[in-house]
Amino acid sequence: MATEATHSSRRHSSAWVGVGLALFAAVGFSGKAILVKLAYRDGVDAVTLLALRMVFSVPMFMAVALWSRVRNNAKPFAKTDWMMVVGLGLAGYYLSSLFDFMGLAYITAGLERLVLFLYPTMVVLISAILFRRPVGWHERVALVLSYAGIFLVFLHDMGQHQNGVVMGTVLVFVSTLTYSFYLIGTGHAVRRIGPIRFTAYAMLVASVATLTQYSLTHPVDLIFQQTRRVYELSVAMAIFSTVLPTFMLSAAIQKIGAGRVSLVGSIGPVSTLFMAQMFLGEAVTFIQLAGSFLVLAGVLSVSAKK
Repeated sequence: MATEATHSSRRHSSAWVGVGLALFAAVGFSGKAILVKLAYRDGVDAVTLLALRMVFSVPMFMAVALWSRVRNNAKPFAKTDWMMVVGLGLAGYYLSSLFDFMGLAYITAGLERLVLFLYPTMVVLISAILFRRPVGWHERVALVLSYAGIFLVFLHDMGQHQNGVVMGTVLVFVSTLTYSFYLIGTGHAVRRIGPIRFTAYAMLVASVATLTQYSLTHPVDLIFQQTRRVYELSVAMAIFSTVLPTFMLSAAIQKIGAGRVSLVGSIGPVSTLFMAQMFLGEAVTFIQLAGSFLVLAGVLSVSAKK
């Protein structure tokens, strides 16, 4: 009896730790949009800011990659492993981040987070097209709710900030699309390589691609000519919106499962709205809240069904 009670208590504590990790990961990822918008006020462009984010993230991901290899006495990657890491790293972390940063130059942080939060619905649609999986009435209702909510917030922002809203929304939508392809392909890679090792190497691939693009399109010394605040925001982005939430998310999934992590992650778009109001002065209106509610209802419906 005592042993069963102890085990039950440990499982309960582990579940609460998982919920806490998922919560901090969701808020950390959401905070990225706020940090990007603040950095843009100092005139830095998307590619330079993304390069700075990767510069400050690379040492931490390199350390984790080496630690995971030594700790687990991991075997060297096979050719197929490298192909998966490179392909998924480019799609999920390089292209997705690039389009997201570019889109944030045009739209509000709240709209950006809602569009990014559509990825479960995009996974359903992509799977239906590529693998001919049927889309039931439950998923169809969820899709209608989600995209109706996005359309509502999009129309609201068009009325408030007409310049560039269409371009910004399209860019973030493409970011979400590339991330959805990454999610579809990442399951097999994680099973072969392990979540922590795969994430570390995929982020290193994305970092190399980002810095290569920067070196080909920008004067190299431009990265050393930014304001002190841009560097501070980049460091904060690397630590609190990239490295820590990435591994917190992996740990949370191990403790409470992907379904529950998705439910906890629904706090992300809501927290972005209020952080945007607090730090950026973006007003939170009834239409935004209504649109957010529709998106959350649709996405969580799909997640709960899965």
